[in-house]
Amino acid sequence: MRIAKTTTTRTACGPFTVMMLGDRVIASGWTSDVGDLLDTVHASVLPDETREVRDLGAVGRAIDRYFHGDLLAIDGVEVEQHSGPFIEQTWAMLRTIPAGAPVTYAELAAKVGRPDAVRAAANACARNSAALFVPCHRVVRTGGGLGGFRWGLPVKRWLLDHEAGDPILTGL
Repeated sequence: MRIAKTTTTRTACGPFTVMMLGDRVIASGWTSDVGDLLDTVHASVLPDETREVRDLGAVGRAIDRYFHGDLLAIDGVEVEQHSGPFIEQTWAMLRTIPAGAPVTYAELAAKVGRPDAVRAAANACARNSAALFVPCHRVVRTGGGLGGFRWGLPVKRWLLDHEAGDPILTGL
C-alpha cells in the first residue's frame, strides 16, 4: 500500500500543499485541498491513501527558506512525475531555469531541442504536477505576457516578482 504524506503551508500567495511518497514530491500546488493534487498525479505514483503530517522535514524547511528569500532552497528537492519522453525532458529543463531569469515558451522548446514544439512545451508546463519544485511559473509568453498557470495568474505574478527580488515582496 502506497501512503503519501501531505502538508499545507501558509505562504504569502496562498496555501501551498505538498504530497510526497517517501522522500520525493509527487504533487504540489497552491491549494488546501489534497484532491486538487491527486488529479495531477500519474497513475504509476498515485497513492492508495494520503495522510496529513505536521511537516515534511527537509522539504518543509526548503519551502520555508524559499519563501523567506533563499531562492535556491528548492533546487535540491527530489521530484517524481511521469509522462512521455518530451514532457519529461521539458520538466527536467524547467529545473535548470534560474530564479529571476524567466524564459518564453518558445525559448523553452528550443532548450529542449525542438524549437517548433512551442505548444508541446506549454502543454508540458500545464501537465506539471510538482509546481514550485519544477518551476513552470518561470515560463512566460513571447512579449512578456504571463501565459497560463494552473494555480492562477496572481500566484504566478507573485512568484516571478519574488524571484526578481521585488523589494515590496521580499521586505528588502
